[in-house]
Amino acid sequence: MAADFHNPISRAIRPEDTADTLSRYRRSQERGREDYARMVEGFYDLITDFYEYGWGQSFHFAPGKGGASFEESLAAHQHFLGEALGLRPGMTVLDIGCGVGGPQRAIASRFGASITGLNISEYQVGKCSEYNRKAGMDHLCSVLHGDFMAIPAEAQTFDAAYHIEAFPHAPNKVAAYAEVFRVLRPGAVFAGFEWCMTPLYDGDNPEHRELKQRIEHGNALPEIASFTDVTDGLQAAGFEVIEVRDHALGDDVDRPWYRPLEGGALKLRSLPRTALGRKITTAALRVLEGARAVPEGSLKVQELLNVAADNLVAAGRLGIFTPMYFHKARKPG
Repeated sequence: MAADFHNPISRAIRPEDTADTLSRYRRSQERGREDYARMVEGFYDLITDFYEYGWGQSFHFAPGKGGASFEESLAAHQHFLGEALGLRPGMTVLDIGCGVGGPQRAIASRFGASITGLNISEYQVGKCSEYNRKAGMDHLCSVLHGDFMAIPAEAQTFDAAYHIEAFPHAPNKVAAYAEVFRVLRPGAVFAGFEWCMTPLYDGDNPEHRELKQRIEHGNALPEIASFTDVTDGLQAAGFEVIEVRDHALGDDVDRPWYRPLEGGALKLRSLPRTALGRKITTAALRVLEGARAVPEGSLKVQELLNVAADNLVAAGRLGIFTPMYFHKARKPG
Protein backbone atom coordinates (compact mmCIF):
# COMPACT_ATOMS: atom_id res chain seq x y z
CA MET A 1 0.00 0.00 0.00
CA ALA A 2 1.02 3.64 -0.39
CA ALA A 3 2.46 5.59 2.48
CA ASP A 4 -0.10 6.66 5.07
CA PHE A 5 0.20 10.31 4.05
CA HIS A 6 0.54 10.18 0.29
CA ASN A 7 0.44 13.73 -1.10
CA PRO A 8 -2.97 14.14 -2.80
CA ILE A 9 -1.81 16.90 -5.16
CA SER A 10 -1.37 15.58 -8.69
CA ARG A 11 2.17 15.14 -9.93
CA ALA A 12 0.96 14.05 -13.37
CA ILE A 13 0.75 17.64 -14.54
CA ARG A 14 2.64 20.85 -13.87
CA PRO A 15 1.11 22.77 -10.95
CA GLU A 16 0.38 25.75 -13.17
CA ASP A 17 -1.55 23.48 -15.59
CA THR A 18 -3.98 22.02 -13.02
CA ALA A 19 -6.84 24.44 -13.67
CA ASP A 20 -6.46 24.16 -17.44
CA THR A 21 -6.38 20.34 -17.27
CA LEU A 22 -9.57 20.39 -15.20
CA SER A 23 -11.21 22.69 -17.76
CA ARG A 24 -10.21 20.42 -20.66
CA TYR A 25 -11.51 17.40 -18.75
CA ARG A 26 -14.88 19.07 -18.28
CA ARG A 27 -15.07 19.91 -21.98
CA SER A 28 -14.32 16.29 -22.87
CA GLN A 29 -17.13 15.18 -20.53
CA GLU A 30 -19.59 17.15 -22.63
CA ARG A 31 -18.60 15.01 -25.63
CA GLY A 32 -18.85 11.79 -23.61
CA ARG A 33 -18.53 8.70 -25.76
CA GLU A 34 -16.97 10.60 -28.66
CA ASP A 35 -14.08 11.85 -26.53
CA TYR A 36 -13.90 9.09 -23.92
CA ALA A 37 -10.12 8.56 -24.21
CA ARG A 38 -9.27 12.22 -23.55
CA MET A 39 -11.86 12.27 -20.76
CA VAL A 40 -10.41 9.22 -19.01
CA GLU A 41 -6.78 10.31 -19.42
CA GLY A 42 -7.57 13.77 -18.08
CA PHE A 43 -9.53 12.34 -15.17
CA TYR A 44 -6.70 10.09 -14.01
CA ASP A 45 -4.09 12.80 -14.46
CA LEU A 46 -6.14 14.87 -12.02
CA ILE A 47 -7.15 12.25 -9.46
CA THR A 48 -4.53 9.46 -9.30
CA ASP A 49 -2.68 11.02 -6.38
CA PHE A 50 -5.95 11.84 -4.62
CA TYR A 51 -6.90 8.16 -4.98
CA GLU A 52 -3.60 6.98 -3.52
CA TYR A 53 -4.02 9.47 -0.68
CA GLY A 54 -7.35 7.93 0.33
CA TRP A 55 -7.26 4.39 -1.03
CA GLY A 56 -3.68 3.15 -1.36
CA GLN A 57 -2.51 1.41 -4.53
CA SER A 58 -5.69 -0.58 -5.26
CA PHE A 59 -8.35 1.67 -6.78
CA HIS A 60 -11.49 -0.40 -6.28
CA PHE A 61 -14.19 -1.35 -3.80
CA ALA A 62 -14.58 -4.61 -1.90
CA PRO A 63 -17.21 -6.15 0.37
CA GLY A 64 -16.37 -6.47 4.05
CA LYS A 65 -16.33 -9.94 5.52
CA GLY A 66 -15.86 -10.95 9.13
CA GLY A 67 -13.11 -9.08 10.91
CA ALA A 68 -11.09 -8.37 7.77
CA SER A 69 -9.48 -4.95 7.57
CA PHE A 70 -9.96 -2.61 4.62
CA GLU A 71 -6.66 -3.74 3.10
CA GLU A 72 -7.44 -7.43 3.72
CA SER A 73 -10.84 -7.01 2.06
CA LEU A 74 -9.25 -5.49 -1.04
CA ALA A 75 -6.75 -8.36 -1.22
CA ALA A 76 -9.48 -11.00 -0.81
CA HIS A 77 -11.44 -9.36 -3.63
CA GLN A 78 -8.39 -9.57 -5.89
CA HIS A 79 -7.60 -13.16 -4.93
CA PHE A 80 -11.19 -14.12 -5.68
CA LEU A 81 -10.56 -13.19 -9.32
CA GLY A 82 -7.34 -15.21 -9.40
CA GLU A 83 -9.22 -18.25 -8.14
CA ALA A 84 -12.07 -17.69 -10.61
CA LEU A 85 -9.58 -17.61 -13.48
CA GLY A 86 -7.65 -20.63 -12.22
CA LEU A 87 -4.36 -18.74 -12.36
CA ARG A 88 -1.10 -20.61 -11.88
CA PRO A 89 2.62 -20.20 -12.64
CA GLY A 90 3.44 -20.09 -16.33
CA MET A 91 0.19 -18.43 -17.39
CA THR A 92 0.21 -15.08 -19.21
CA VAL A 93 -2.55 -12.79 -18.00
CA LEU A 94 -3.86 -9.37 -19.00
CA ASP A 95 -4.93 -6.93 -16.26
CA ILE A 96 -7.11 -4.40 -18.09
CA GLY A 97 -7.09 -0.92 -16.59
CA CYS A 98 -4.42 -1.84 -14.05
CA GLY A 99 -4.19 1.54 -12.27
CA VAL A 100 -0.92 1.81 -10.36
CA GLY A 101 -0.76 -1.98 -10.07
CA GLY A 102 -1.89 -2.87 -6.56
CA PRO A 103 -4.12 -5.76 -7.72
CA GLN A 104 -1.59 -6.86 -10.34
CA ARG A 105 1.14 -7.30 -7.75
CA ALA A 106 -1.16 -8.97 -5.22
CA ILE A 107 -2.48 -11.49 -7.75
CA ALA A 108 0.92 -12.24 -9.28
CA SER A 109 2.43 -12.74 -5.83
CA ARG A 110 -0.36 -15.10 -4.76
CA PHE A 111 -0.70 -17.19 -7.94
CA GLY A 112 2.69 -16.91 -9.65
CA ALA A 113 1.24 -15.99 -13.06
CA SER A 114 2.90 -13.43 -15.35
CA ILE A 115 0.61 -10.41 -15.53
CA THR A 116 0.70 -7.58 -18.05
CA GLY A 117 -1.13 -4.47 -16.95
CA LEU A 118 -2.83 -2.32 -19.59
CA ASN A 119 -3.42 1.35 -18.90
CA ILE A 120 -4.46 4.38 -20.95
CA SER A 121 -2.89 6.76 -18.42
CA GLU A 122 0.79 7.36 -19.13
CA TYR A 123 1.22 8.72 -15.61
CA GLN A 124 -0.20 5.55 -14.03
CA VAL A 125 1.91 3.38 -16.35
CA GLY A 126 5.04 5.07 -15.00
CA LYS A 127 3.94 4.70 -11.40
CA CYS A 128 2.96 1.06 -11.90
CA SER A 129 6.35 0.21 -13.42
CA GLU A 130 8.14 1.94 -10.56
CA TYR A 131 6.06 0.20 -7.89
CA ASN A 132 6.57 -3.18 -9.59
CA ARG A 133 10.33 -2.65 -9.52
CA LYS A 134 10.40 -1.45 -5.92
CA ALA A 135 8.29 -4.44 -4.83
CA GLY A 136 10.65 -6.86 -6.58
CA MET A 137 7.75 -8.03 -8.75
CA ASP A 138 8.96 -6.90 -12.18
CA HIS A 139 9.88 -10.49 -13.09
CA LEU A 140 6.13 -11.29 -13.06
CA CYS A 141 4.54 -7.87 -13.54
CA SER A 142 4.86 -5.62 -16.57
CA VAL A 143 2.75 -2.76 -17.87
CA LEU A 144 1.60 -1.71 -21.32
CA HIS A 145 0.46 1.78 -22.34
CA GLY A 146 -2.70 1.54 -24.41
CA ASP A 147 -6.46 1.79 -24.81
CA PHE A 148 -8.63 -1.27 -24.12
CA MET A 149 -10.70 -0.33 -27.17
CA ALA A 150 -7.64 -1.12 -29.32
CA ILE A 151 -5.37 -3.35 -27.22
CA PRO A 152 -1.76 -3.13 -28.47
CA ALA A 153 -1.20 -6.90 -28.51
CA GLU A 154 -1.36 -9.66 -31.10
CA ALA A 155 -4.38 -11.94 -31.33
CA GLN A 156 -4.41 -14.97 -29.02
CA THR A 157 -1.63 -13.62 -26.78
CA PHE A 158 -3.03 -14.25 -23.30
CA ASP A 159 -4.16 -17.29 -21.29
CA ALA A 160 -6.59 -15.23 -19.19
CA ALA A 161 -7.76 -11.65 -18.66
CA TYR A 162 -9.46 -9.71 -15.90
CA HIS A 163 -10.52 -6.21 -14.96
CA ILE A 164 -11.53 -4.63 -11.68
CA GLU A 165 -13.95 -1.77 -12.33
CA ALA A 166 -12.20 -0.69 -15.57
CA PHE A 167 -14.86 -1.27 -18.22
CA PRO A 168 -17.32 1.30 -16.86
CA HIS A 169 -15.16 3.72 -18.86
CA ALA A 170 -15.84 1.85 -22.13
CA PRO A 171 -17.90 3.86 -24.64
CA ASN A 172 -19.11 0.62 -26.28
CA LYS A 173 -19.29 -2.55 -24.20
CA VAL A 174 -19.50 -4.99 -27.11
CA ALA A 175 -16.50 -3.46 -28.88
CA ALA A 176 -14.49 -3.45 -25.66
CA TYR A 177 -15.29 -7.08 -24.87
CA ALA A 178 -14.52 -8.01 -28.50
CA GLU A 179 -10.99 -6.65 -28.09
CA VAL A 180 -10.49 -8.84 -25.02
CA PHE A 181 -11.87 -11.79 -26.97
CA ARG A 182 -9.36 -11.11 -29.77
CA VAL A 183 -6.25 -11.18 -27.56
CA LEU A 184 -7.27 -14.30 -25.61
CA ARG A 185 -6.30 -17.81 -26.65
CA PRO A 186 -9.14 -20.28 -27.37
CA GLY A 187 -10.48 -21.70 -24.12
CA ALA A 188 -9.22 -18.73 -22.08
CA VAL A 189 -11.37 -17.16 -19.36
CA PHE A 190 -12.18 -13.48 -18.86
CA ALA A 191 -13.54 -12.30 -15.50
CA GLY A 192 -14.11 -9.02 -13.77
CA PHE A 193 -16.20 -6.62 -11.74
CA GLU A 194 -18.42 -4.07 -13.56
CA TRP A 195 -20.13 -0.96 -12.28
CA CYS A 196 -23.86 -1.45 -12.92
CA MET A 197 -27.25 -0.08 -12.07
CA THR A 198 -29.12 -2.94 -10.40
CA PRO A 199 -32.66 -4.12 -11.21
CA LEU A 200 -33.84 -1.84 -8.37
CA TYR A 201 -32.91 1.20 -10.47
CA ASP A 202 -35.98 2.99 -11.82
CA GLY A 203 -35.27 5.27 -14.76
CA ASP A 204 -38.58 7.06 -14.13
CA ASN A 205 -37.53 7.98 -10.60
CA PRO A 206 -35.93 11.47 -10.59
CA GLU A 207 -33.78 10.69 -7.54
CA HIS A 208 -32.42 7.53 -9.18
CA ARG A 209 -31.68 9.35 -12.43
CA GLU A 210 -29.89 12.17 -10.63
CA LEU A 211 -27.73 9.77 -8.62
CA LYS A 212 -26.77 7.87 -11.76
CA GLN A 213 -25.85 11.06 -13.61
CA ARG A 214 -23.78 12.39 -10.71
CA ILE A 215 -21.86 9.12 -10.42
CA GLU A 216 -21.15 9.23 -14.14
CA HIS A 217 -20.08 12.87 -13.96
CA GLY A 218 -17.84 12.35 -10.94
CA ASN A 219 -16.10 9.25 -12.31
CA ALA A 220 -15.52 10.02 -16.03
CA LEU A 221 -18.09 7.48 -17.23
CA PRO A 222 -20.01 7.62 -20.53
CA GLU A 223 -22.99 5.69 -19.10
CA ILE A 224 -23.37 3.11 -16.35
CA ALA A 225 -24.49 -0.29 -17.67
CA SER A 226 -27.27 -2.60 -16.53
CA PHE A 227 -26.74 -6.27 -15.70
CA THR A 228 -28.28 -7.17 -19.06
CA ASP A 229 -25.88 -4.83 -20.90
CA VAL A 230 -22.94 -6.78 -19.50
CA THR A 231 -24.29 -10.26 -20.15
CA ASP A 232 -25.58 -9.44 -23.63
CA GLY A 233 -22.38 -7.60 -24.47
CA LEU A 234 -20.19 -10.55 -23.56
CA GLN A 235 -22.30 -12.91 -25.65
CA ALA A 236 -22.37 -10.51 -28.60
CA ALA A 237 -18.55 -10.38 -28.48
CA GLY A 238 -18.42 -14.18 -28.79
CA PHE A 239 -17.93 -15.25 -25.19
CA GLU A 240 -19.71 -18.14 -23.47
CA VAL A 241 -21.01 -16.69 -20.20
CA ILE A 242 -20.22 -19.01 -17.29
CA GLU A 243 -21.37 -16.98 -14.30
CA VAL A 244 -22.80 -13.54 -13.52
CA ARG A 245 -23.93 -12.17 -10.16
CA ASP A 246 -23.74 -9.15 -7.91
CA HIS A 247 -20.71 -9.93 -5.74
CA ALA A 248 -21.84 -7.26 -3.26
CA LEU A 249 -24.73 -9.50 -2.16
CA GLY A 250 -22.79 -12.55 -0.99
CA ASP A 251 -24.13 -14.43 2.02
CA ASP A 252 -20.90 -13.78 3.94
CA VAL A 253 -20.84 -10.01 3.34
CA ASP A 254 -21.46 -8.10 6.56
CA ARG A 255 -20.08 -4.65 5.63
CA PRO A 256 -21.20 -3.04 2.37
CA TRP A 257 -18.69 -1.92 -0.26
CA TYR A 258 -19.46 1.76 0.40
CA ARG A 259 -18.74 1.63 4.14
CA PRO A 260 -15.16 2.98 3.78
CA LEU A 261 -16.60 6.13 2.21
CA GLU A 262 -18.94 6.62 5.16
CA GLY A 263 -16.43 6.09 7.93
CA GLY A 264 -16.73 3.93 10.99
CA ALA A 265 -13.78 3.14 13.18
CA LEU A 266 -11.84 6.33 12.44
CA LYS A 267 -8.19 5.39 12.31
CA LEU A 268 -5.53 7.82 11.09
CA ARG A 269 -4.78 5.64 8.06
CA SER A 270 -8.43 5.39 6.98
CA LEU A 271 -9.48 8.98 7.73
CA PRO A 272 -8.83 10.47 4.23
CA ARG A 273 -11.41 8.23 2.50
CA THR A 274 -14.22 8.89 4.99
CA ALA A 275 -16.86 11.61 4.81
CA LEU A 276 -15.19 13.43 7.71
CA GLY A 277 -11.77 13.06 6.14
CA ARG A 278 -13.02 14.43 2.83
CA LYS A 279 -14.42 17.48 4.63
CA ILE A 280 -11.10 18.03 6.39
CA THR A 281 -9.18 17.71 3.12
CA THR A 282 -11.57 20.12 1.38
CA ALA A 283 -11.20 22.70 4.15
CA ALA A 284 -7.41 22.37 4.11
CA LEU A 285 -7.22 22.73 0.33
CA ARG A 286 -9.44 25.81 0.44
CA VAL A 287 -6.97 27.49 2.80
CA LEU A 288 -3.88 26.24 0.97
CA GLU A 289 -5.17 27.23 -2.46
CA GLY A 290 -6.10 30.66 -1.15
CA ALA A 291 -2.53 31.02 0.12
CA ARG A 292 -1.23 29.71 -3.24
CA ALA A 293 0.48 26.82 -1.44
CA VAL A 294 -1.19 24.29 -3.78
CA PRO A 295 -2.07 24.65 -7.47
CA GLU A 296 -5.20 26.52 -8.51
CA GLY A 297 -7.88 23.93 -9.28
CA SER A 298 -6.87 21.47 -6.53
CA LEU A 299 -9.97 22.31 -4.49
CA LYS A 300 -12.27 21.77 -7.47
CA VAL A 301 -10.70 18.35 -8.08
CA GLN A 302 -11.38 17.42 -4.46
CA GLU A 303 -14.94 18.70 -4.74
CA LEU A 304 -15.46 16.58 -7.87
CA LEU A 305 -14.38 13.49 -5.92
CA ASN A 306 -16.58 14.46 -2.98
CA VAL A 307 -19.63 14.56 -5.25
CA ALA A 308 -18.70 11.17 -6.68
CA ALA A 309 -18.24 9.63 -3.23
CA ASP A 310 -21.43 11.06 -1.73
CA ASN A 311 -23.56 9.86 -4.62
CA LEU A 312 -21.95 6.41 -4.66
CA VAL A 313 -22.87 6.04 -0.99
CA ALA A 314 -26.43 7.24 -1.61
CA ALA A 315 -26.94 4.87 -4.55
CA GLY A 316 -25.39 2.02 -2.62
CA ARG A 317 -27.69 2.54 0.34
CA LEU A 318 -30.70 2.45 -2.00
CA GLY A 319 -29.40 -0.72 -3.62
CA ILE A 320 -29.70 0.76 -7.12
CA PHE A 321 -25.98 0.59 -7.92
CA THR A 322 -23.17 -1.93 -7.50
CA PRO A 323 -19.48 -1.58 -8.40
CA MET A 324 -18.96 -5.32 -8.49
CA TYR A 325 -21.25 -7.11 -10.91
CA PHE A 326 -19.11 -10.21 -11.30
CA HIS A 327 -18.89 -11.83 -14.71
CA LYS A 328 -16.95 -14.87 -15.83
CA ALA A 329 -16.89 -15.91 -19.48
CA ARG A 330 -14.89 -18.22 -21.74
CA LYS A 331 -13.63 -17.85 -25.28
CA PRO A 332 -14.77 -21.02 -27.10
CA GLY A 333 -12.14 -23.43 -28.29
